[in-house]
Amino acid sequence: MQSLRELYKIGRGPSSSHTMGPERACIEVKKRFPDADSFEVTLYGSLAMTGKGHLTDVVIVNTLAPLETKVEFVKSYLPGKHPNTMLIKPMKNGKVLDFIYVYSVGGGTIEFEGEEPYISEDVYPHSSYESISEYCLKNGMRLPDYVEKYEGPEIWDYLETIWKQMKRTIADGLTVTGTLAGGLGTKRKANYLYNQRHIDESAQTKENRIVCAYAFSCGEQNASGGLIVTAPTCGACGVVPSVMKYMQDTKGFTDDKIIRALATGGIIGDLIKTNASISGAECGCQAEIGSACSMASASLAELFEMGLDQIEYAAEVAMEHHLGLTCDPIDGLVQIPCIERNAVAAMRAINALSLANFLTDTRKVSFDTVVRTMYETGTDINSKYRETSEGGLATNYAAGKKTSSLKTRS
Repeated sequence: MQSLRELYKIGRGPSSSHTMGPERACIEVKKRFPDADSFEVTLYGSLAMTGKGHLTDVVIVNTLAPLETKVEFVKSYLPGKHPNTMLIKPMKNGKVLDFIYVYSVGGGTIEFEGEEPYISEDVYPHSSYESISEYCLKNGMRLPDYVEKYEGPEIWDYLETIWKQMKRTIADGLTVTGTLAGGLGTKRKANYLYNQRHIDESAQTKENRIVCAYAFSCGEQNASGGLIVTAPTCGACGVVPSVMKYMQDTKGFTDDKIIRALATGGIIGDLIKTNASISGAECGCQAEIGSACSMASASLAELFEMGLDQIEYAAEVAMEHHLGLTCDPIDGLVQIPCIERNAVAAMRAINALSLANFLTDTRKVSFDTVVRTMYETGTDINSKYRETSEGGLATNYAAGKKTSSLKTRS
């Protein structure tokens, strides 16, 4: 498996696959063709279906500037092997220098057609939770110790930077009010949630309110093109930070404890990325929000020094109850239902922690099994529900706007 540096990345939203990936692709092609005087870029699949809402064309034009760039959206067919396919044509004096197909495979990672995928050197020799757990038990390690063994002690400096950005994103998002750009009229809610105490607020209600405020804060920053951390993606960037920040606030966990917990969550995310997918275009929202919930649950279990079986159970139950979750963003924007889903998944991660505390000995399903199931489920999901905005909420919302009322089933 790859380094956690390839999972946790600092970048601008709203989408790791729709903005960060295409940006990296354009930077690389621009380097390869320094004599090009213009570019033509064609977007296919999910990039074409929701590229406008994700600002894909904007990031492409800005990245290739000052050279003239034409961006075309082709929704009718998919020439590549991945639903996030783009064709980049560097031009010179009106002539095409090359045809370059690039796949944005999730988390900001890209692959060039006909080339060996760029994969950072594998640093972990194991690729299943079962094998990692066995190794840790045999050597008397916790998962953060396993991370340090194969990444080196310098990984803690990197994860410290990641944690600082997570907290900064939350803090920044809590100060902003108003309406998100894009045309939906989506109001920012993080500031309101954080400051509006219920008149008769119980401890549980306050926990839900504050965790949700933190998750909304990250999601809203992402939707507005702010700086966030992929955990594991831009669209799911609010789940892990929100629960970690809340636990630090209320339980007094040190930054060092949080960073070790992020290492454990990172192993869970790495396993999902290696054995399944973290791309909404490939496997639906279960691959993004479901993965983030698993990472958050495992991170929480590490914070409370639970055992390897309990960590596994927390991560497994979190993913199991996201199976089949569709990705159908309204107008292709990472706003509805994306932002709210971060908050719901954050609360679910805390629930999974509680279940792991009591029920681990009764579990029947392994984490490795649920990851494999998620991938199979994702590939079976109709493409309408895999980040194309061709079905579900995306189309029903549009229909509702046109008719002012939706027909309901009798």
